[in-house]
Amino acid sequence: MSRTDHLTLGFDDSPGARTALHWALDEAARTGAALRLALVLDTPAVPAPVPYPVGWPDQAAMDVATAVLDRVTEAAAHSHPAVPVTRTVRRGAPARVLEDLSRTSRLLVLGSHGHGGFTGMLLGSTGVSVSAHAHCPVVVVRRHADPHGHVAVGLDGSPASRIALRFAARAAVSRGVPLHAVRVWTPPSPLWEPSGFDAAAVQAAETAALDKDLVDCPSTRITAEVVAGNPAGVLLAAARHAQLVVVGTRGHGGFTGMLLGSVSQHLLHHAPCPVAVVREPVPATPDVDH
Repeated sequence: MSRTDHLTLGFDDSPGARTALHWALDEAARTGAALRLALVLDTPAVPAPVPYPVGWPDQAAMDVATAVLDRVTEAAAHSHPAVPVTRTVRRGAPARVLEDLSRTSRLLVLGSHGHGGFTGMLLGSTGVSVSAHAHCPVVVVRRHADPHGHVAVGLDGSPASRIALRFAARAAVSRGVPLHAVRVWTPPSPLWEPSGFDAAAVQAAETAALDKDLVDCPSTRITAEVVAGNPAGVLLAAARHAQLVVVGTRGHGGFTGMLLGSVSQHLLHHAPCPVAVVREPVPATPDVDH
């Protein structure tokens, strides 16, 4: 199975994971992809507050996990009969396992909150780490969104945001909905405003830059806006009536070592719709799953 023909869902049977499952099945059906369910049995690297049984995860835990995925696969066959579903149970640290599986995936999907029964995949260290380091785009599904809403994308002129734009445009086309592109610039504080600062000139330059980015955009219905303000707040507003909001992993922020910027992290935790975090594509490696 190549990375171009399937999605991977990190699944732990929590309510958040089940919400993500519905989204992933719909996405697979819409794009003609297969879906791989991945359940990770977390092997503790340090002593846990509640001690794990010696040798956990043992074969009994693996059998329970496999039974969970069998049940979910059977239900998916009834709700989405055209979507091929495979499953895999892995041992290890969830973030590392999911990052590894992302090497051979078109898209990696996560729920926003797990319950720790199998993986502890809360949208905390695991979700943010996977979103930052995955080898394919990651979609975090916090809740169901309006299926008729637009696709929103945040742009700042960085290479990462232009990659996000291409992903967002394809998503909008496949859904038959408008693409809403938002370019945000942050005005200087009045206390530190440079002499001769011309906000109107900056706004005009940002608008011209956005227009240039959108020239070759494949989406047929595009709305665009340039906003001066706080990027996280502006993009949250743009996501209010969206079915998907798309961002790059890192823009023009000064802290270039932060692979997942503060804006992306803010959206992952607070957006009212699924959030796609898009990195520069990484060459695929052979898939070993069956």
